[in-house]
Amino acid sequence: MISFLSLVLALLAAPLYPGIILKVKAFFAGKKGPPLLIKYYTLLKLLQKGSVYSTSSSFVFTLGPVVSFAAAIFPLCFFPFAGSASLVSFYGDVVLLFYIMGIGRFFTVVAALDTASPFEGMGAAREVFFSTLAELAIFAILILFYRLTGSLSLNDYFHGENIITLAGVSGALIVLVIVALFMVLLTENSRVPVDDPATHLELTMIHEVMILDHSGPDLALIELGAFYKLFFYAAFIIQLIFPFTAPFSILNMLLFFILMALVYVAVGVIESIMARFKMDLVPKFILTSFALVFFAVILTMGVLQ
Repeated sequence: MISFLSLVLALLAAPLYPGIILKVKAFFAGKKGPPLLIKYYTLLKLLQKGSVYSTSSSFVFTLGPVVSFAAAIFPLCFFPFAGSASLVSFYGDVVLLFYIMGIGRFFTVVAALDTASPFEGMGAAREVFFSTLAELAIFAILILFYRLTGSLSLNDYFHGENIITLAGVSGALIVLVIVALFMVLLTENSRVPVDDPATHLELTMIHEVMILDHSGPDLALIELGAFYKLFFYAAFIIQLIFPFTAPFSILNMLLFFILMALVYVAVGVIESIMARFKMDLVPKFILTSFALVFFAVILTMGVLQ
């Protein structure tokens, strides 16, 4: 029951946090900015509209938003929020959930290609290339966590006997993981400096250009899935920084959501003080995250022997 309640709270709160990013960016620009609940209003508006489909598209185009939305919810079911056990857990689930997220990306890419738009095809090619590089860092993190805990379960990383945390024995290694994971968060969610979600120039867009033809409820599913995906990576970072070792409580959950807000503030600050990289610099940025984790893995070979 507690695991289900924490999952429901996470699903309800996920659209709130992107509003924090907008508020931070508005603060740096000297503006008031939109209300914090802007994403809820946007989702409600999209759900009230109808979807428009191109004559060149097929059922793949309508399937893309549904699969990507389901793939974004899937990881949250395996995540132990604020000291609670995950709703679903089994050995090897952490590998499965990242592959499920990959399936969601695959259907988003295929739906973009189904429109027969050259711009969306260009964005899909960039998405696949950059996400492939990001997967190197992700699976390097999983290798490191396996060496530290001997487990391939997400619940065991944060809710088992040998939890992974910044305050633990391997805290120095976790610092590298946190930095790398934040870089992966920016990459996987198409944020600055990898991509700019506020841009309107098709030649420079990555994720946003792939969903140009989606509208109405389909676009709402894509947007909501993006909120859940960003929430998952932010929660992953929070669990590494602060160990919720005490049993699940309202205080724990409140602290968790406050710390989550700080991660979104950091994203907003990055987007306010940095410009998007040139396309040829993006792979170097992503591979830097892999290099950090790979270095941490190398260090464990001497520490754990």
